[in-house]
Amino acid sequence: MPANHYFSETPEGELIPREIKVSLGGNKVTVITAGGVFSPEHIDQGTQVLLSHIASAKPSGIFLDIGCGWGPIALALAIQSPKATIYAIDVNDRCLELTKQNAERLGLKNIIACKPDEVPTNILFDEIWSNPPIRVGKEVLHEILKTWLKRLDKSAVARLVVQKNLGSDSLQKWLSNELPNDFETTRADSAKSFRVLKVVRN
Repeated sequence: MPANHYFSETPEGELIPREIKVSLGGNKVTVITAGGVFSPEHIDQGTQVLLSHIASAKPSGIFLDIGCGWGPIALALAIQSPKATIYAIDVNDRCLELTKQNAERLGLKNIIACKPDEVPTNILFDEIWSNPPIRVGKEVLHEILKTWLKRLDKSAVARLVVQKNLGSDSLQKWLSNELPNDFETTRADSAKSFRVLKVVRN
């Protein structure tokens, strides 16, 4: 796969930061993005659909954002739930740097932006939120989701947004079949050709 994909570890090209204005947690804020990351010019439509559920986030706990990009989901969670600790993970070094800078800009102290293998192995998550990297391919995506969803704590919930024409319904079926019996996968929402899948560990 070309090195300039947003899911590459080190994107090609010089880091040229740009400022954009977005709405997070009901507030208009200015954040930094750059080329070589997912949706650098705005909050993409799928993430917006997922963020419409942000009021459902618990007030505290340990949260995970899988594939954080420049940070919109992690930042919104940190604003919504200031007593929570949010792990924002990505394989892309540039994404992690931008997420850290944006958290600092917004005065958010509860975000830990890191590589997936830097998350302590003993942590279970109270919530997982993700616009997962569908374009990495089905096999890689399935491995990512199996790895992290199994680290949901009891009574914990994950919310994943997936575009219908990129396989949201087949992914829901796969999750229902592949996850252990104490997991339940349902469709929580359908909007603008996107599905929000909800995975609960009972």
